[in-house]
Amino acid sequence: MVDDDAVSRHVLCSALATADLPYVAVASGTEALQKIDQVRPSLVLLDLVMPAPDGYQVLRILRSRPETRDLPVVVLTALDGDAEVARAFESGADDFVRKPFRPVELVARIRGQLRLRGAAEAIERKEKDAQVVLELTPALASNLDFRSILFTVTQRIAEVSKVDRVSIVLVRDPGDIGYVVAASDDEQLRDLPIDLAKYPEIRTVLNSGEALIIKDAATHPLLEIVRQHDAQARTFSSLAILPILYEGKAMGVLFLRAKQAFMFADRELSLCRTISSAMAIALRNARVLQSLRDQTQQVTVARFEAERRLKSLQRYADFFESSADGIVVLDAEGKLLFSNPKAREITGYREEDLAGRRLGDLFGGKDHGRARALKEGFARGEFPSGVDAGIVKKTGEPLVLSLSFSSVLREEGVVLCTFRDVTAERAVESELKKTKNFLERIIDSSADAIICADLTGRVLIFNRAAERIYGRTAEEVLGSDVRELYPVGQAKKIMEVIRAAGGRIEGTRTDILDKRGDLVPVSISAGLLYESGHPIGSVGVFTDLREKMRMEARLAQAQDQLLAQERQAVIAELAGAAAHELNQPLTSVVMSAELLKRKLEPNTSPYGIAEVIHAEAERMAEIVRKIGKITKYETKSYVGRAKILDLDKASTEETARTSSTPPKSGEGGYPRSG
Repeated sequence: MVDDDAVSRHVLCSALATADLPYVAVASGTEALQKIDQVRPSLVLLDLVMPAPDGYQVLRILRSRPETRDLPVVVLTALDGDAEVARAFESGADDFVRKPFRPVELVARIRGQLRLRGAAEAIERKEKDAQVVLELTPALASNLDFRSILFTVTQRIAEVSKVDRVSIVLVRDPGDIGYVVAASDDEQLRDLPIDLAKYPEIRTVLNSGEALIIKDAATHPLLEIVRQHDAQARTFSSLAILPILYEGKAMGVLFLRAKQAFMFADRELSLCRTISSAMAIALRNARVLQSLRDQTQQVTVARFEAERRLKSLQRYADFFESSADGIVVLDAEGKLLFSNPKAREITGYREEDLAGRRLGDLFGGKDHGRARALKEGFARGEFPSGVDAGIVKKTGEPLVLSLSFSSVLREEGVVLCTFRDVTAERAVESELKKTKNFLERIIDSSADAIICADLTGRVLIFNRAAERIYGRTAEEVLGSDVRELYPVGQAKKIMEVIRAAGGRIEGTRTDILDKRGDLVPVSISAGLLYESGHPIGSVGVFTDLREKMRMEARLAQAQDQLLAQERQAVIAELAGAAAHELNQPLTSVVMSAELLKRKLEPNTSPYGIAEVIHAEAERMAEIVRKIGKITKYETKSYVGRAKILDLDKASTEETARTSSTPPKSGEGGYPRSG
């Protein structure tokens, strides 16, 4: 609303506000032209009589601009002449209201102009939509370059609807996989397979046959599962999915996507429905025609597709050709599209032999079924690295390859596979593993404890014998500090001794600590481990000395007992010998006393003395006889049947034994008996 008079502006503003018509009020023609460019109003209420530029000049400027040529303008003036009215209409006014005006009449004229403008815009939009339909329908009915036609359709829909991407997704029975046959932002896209399980919005439209509008993909519950599994999966905010129906059955969808929040108007949706209906018939006809084509046409299309993909990879050709690893390019079905010279050298196949073959055809034995698992992983976006697989060369020779896969940027459905021959390495690794297992069994079966540590003191090997000596399990010790297995400072001393001895010691006596903290005596043989002339660790072999020391103690005790017994035997022998030697003098004393008794008078003092001598000699003779019974010396005849100890013979034998076997030190000077 443009009027230089403040009172008129106030009255006009009140009338517009009462009618709930939003407005912007300005006081000059210059200000009006600026605001019109900023606000883009639906109608201009313009006073004619104003300081320059007046209403007539503003009208002429508006009509001269393409963007405001059709903008409705209702003029207001207090001039009463017919010439002024005619001049206003000649300048481009759409309606005329005289001042003073009635608010009801003014509002009615404004609403009338707005209705006329809305009707004109609707007719214009319909004409444009009809023009789009007229443009696309003949194209869809054409049989020439149908792929380009579909791309043109998606482009025009994107332009008319003002969205970022429009794509056509078709399905085949049973409908688990969809194929993107055209997209408005990629003219080269052809038959891209997609897993419909990752597109619940498409599945919903295919099942219901009804259009689906998603204003905010970040919050819509249908896409919750997709957001949980891949937060970066979708970059579009607003979606519109319309079914492509033929005879009531969905053949696919028309998929509209906008990166920013977007309101899909009824007019755009109606146009898309019209185009999708025409497209359904065209697609059906195209399918019929395609079913009539022979295999040669399909091969041509496949070759074209392969050439297109190879062309997109051509910039990497020099790298592929000079690579020391084998490189092949696979499509989504696992077919080989490209192979570099190293790949052909490793496999023994020529380039024409590999082209079109499936990767699984090269696998052999137990790895034959791995190709299917790899293909399923590609569909899930999984590209493993460092996978070993057995293949069979063209000559029949088995090989082991280390395979690594990756997707090709900007080329959906294409997988890059690099590999190298690791047959020799794996054979060596197998032998080393067997040797390692054998050595581990030897170490574990050793009767002595074996402990290995690196130079930092971290325990690397702790065998079963070590577990037995220390009372600790290998799980408890491995990775711990070796110094914890010795008394404080002992490990350092042993290492100093090893270095001082040139890196090796044998049979060194030391103590270790068991799990309870008790000292355990051991004999250690240890040395440094070297690699390229540099020490990298140490290994020790421990012999538990506890049993040996116990045996030595028992042996010493037995020796002491034997020595005591020998001493006792010698004493007994000496006593026996002495006793037997006393037999003869005692016999003489007894006989003498008996003779004295016979010669002396009884009851006399000499007789009593002789009787006492006789009695004591008999008692002593009895003692001698008892001692003689426990001796081992030879006896000889004495009187009649009596036997006495042959002390002379025993002395001669003892003297000979003593001279041949000197007494040992610590045994009291007595010779040990045999």
